[in-house]
Amino acid sequence: MNDEVDANATAADQPEAAQANAGAFDELAEPADRKEAGIDLQAIREIPVTVSTELGRTSMPIARLLDLGQGSVIGLDRPAGEPLDVLVNGCLIAHGEVVVVDDKF
Repeated sequence: MNDEVDANATAADQPEAAQANAGAFDELAEPADRKEAGIDLQAIREIPVTVSTELGRTSMPIARLLDLGQGSVIGLDRPAGEPLDVLVNGCLIAHGEVVVVDDKF
């Protein structure tokens, strides 16, 4: 998966699903009441974090893992079509769906 984000993209450049979910992060934008409460997010805005998604999980013995090769199929604990887990630094923060834009996930 490609987790690069075009910071210069406008709303017109984003797919419908991304535009529909854009409001989900409005609460992180520092509204006026947060400033009035003395909460300043400026100090942490440039801290890098790792954002990843997880399709599902499984466990298997090492012998089975060593037998895997190109074309092997691994069954996961989540049915197809279920939401993905979105993790930041390994902590679950949301559920999402896969969309394809210009041959990128």
